[in-house]
Amino acid sequence: MIDIHSHILPGIDDGSRDYEESIEMIRCLADAGATDIIFTPHYVPDSKWTSTRYKNQRLLANVRARLEREKIKVNIYLGNENYINTEILDLLATKTISPLADGKYVLVELPMSGEWDGYEDVLLMVKQAGYKPILAHPERYQAFQKDYSLITELCNMGILMQCNFGSIIGQYGRKARKTIKKMAKDGLIFCLGSDIHRPRAAADLIKAQAKLGRYYDEAGLKQILEKNPRKILR
Repeated sequence: MIDIHSHILPGIDDGSRDYEESIEMIRCLADAGATDIIFTPHYVPDSKWTSTRYKNQRLLANVRARLEREKIKVNIYLGNENYINTEILDLLATKTISPLADGKYVLVELPMSGEWDGYEDVLLMVKQAGYKPILAHPERYQAFQKDYSLITELCNMGILMQCNFGSIIGQYGRKARKTIKKMAKDGLIFCLGSDIHRPRAAADLIKAQAKLGRYYDEAGLKQILEKNPRKILR
């Protein structure tokens, strides 16, 4: 399993609070089968969550050193979960924020509540600049829960979808579970992420993978858990 969405860097967003907690979170993911993890701290303009790529790289290096000392064999990479804004391309160009694993894929978050507000213009702008936008946890957005056709329209535009493991077992409520099930049936999930903020029982992630197995055959499950995420790492 390759986890492309996590909040493991310590002390910079609403995720891990210190290095000890970061290591505990990584152990949890490793126990659930993760071999590679992309750290995606929030980047929200005009907020307290604006840790820059330079600072994030130093924190990543410190976490990697601790993993080596403790002999935890998990590969880690840097990215961001970028709250949608019109300055994303400038932030990428100035290396303020990070694409996933220093590649061409960019993880973008939308407002959780509220109506759809023409965000496809920003997503298309990112795509036209040569990046591959991935929408973080679309099943959790109220606008998409109300109007599923918005998801299919974005997929038709070439926007990729990353769903959360927890959604399939109801961690984000009934509507998110209903939406991810429909996305799985329709083959619209590009990859999965833990979106981990605190240490979590590995059993929950294993249970989520088993639930997804109801909608995918072995090859299909391998595609969204390993093959598609591997494209991001490459």
